[in-house]
Amino acid sequence: MAEEIASLLSVAAPTALAQAEGVGTAALTGTALPLENIHNLRDLGGLQSRDGRRVRTGRLFRSANPGLASQADIARLQTLGLDRVIDFRAPQEKSAEEGGFADSFDWLALPVQEGSISLQELLPRLQGGTRQDMDDFMLQAYRDFPVRYQAAFAAFMKEAEAGRTLLYHCSTGKDRTGFATLLLLSAFEVAPEVILANYLESNHWNQRLIQGLLARLAPLGIAAEVAMPLLEVRAGYLQASMQTIEQEWGSTADFLRKALSVDVECLQANYLEEGAG
Repeated sequence: MAEEIASLLSVAAPTALAQAEGVGTAALTGTALPLENIHNLRDLGGLQSRDGRRVRTGRLFRSANPGLASQADIARLQTLGLDRVIDFRAPQEKSAEEGGFADSFDWLALPVQEGSISLQELLPRLQGGTRQDMDDFMLQAYRDFPVRYQAAFAAFMKEAEAGRTLLYHCSTGKDRTGFATLLLLSAFEVAPEVILANYLESNHWNQRLIQGLLARLAPLGIAAEVAMPLLEVRAGYLQASMQTIEQEWGSTADFLRKALSVDVECLQANYLEEGAG
């Protein structure tokens, strides 16, 4: 599957990106759950595997940071029956205002990129860098995901292997969360074009978040053009992860089994069901 996704990224990505950035929802995958203060919240339920089975609805949710959830958001999430919330953020990304959500759910911290994306480090990069600098930064981050952060992603996959109902997130729900979703959907043998579309849709669901972040960065002298590589997803970023996996392990299947020790059959039994019709 690594080769198929890499090929798809290079050939079909512009079309998929245009669909994901559009305002229509016909091409969107999964099910979005619009909330007041939580962006990019989506249920993977309904996505189809190659053999016709579908991901069970209400079992796997991806999102941006839920820490600043409103009381209405918390009440809505409490209806989902979450067993655990997986947090890929580093400690430096968290704020003191997140207590209400954290007290309401069972959290597990699995930090990825610890320290490298703290505000103290990113501000000088943004203020003194170019768009290309930030693009290179993101490409390297994606190359690092399967190599430097195997322990965190292996622990995440073990949570899924246990059959738990999960909400997993990072700050904007697109990069670390996007890579984690790639791992899950690859294990479920979801078609490469669907995996790519689901990844790129963060650009659609994060539009309001992106505009708010750009407004906060402008007074600091940071141009939107320089900041955008950090704020949006691009096909080339996921391609960087896939190329690393292919170079080091040959395929996503081998990466899951050999590097992360994932029981793929167990995952499929936990989350896939026979499709309708």
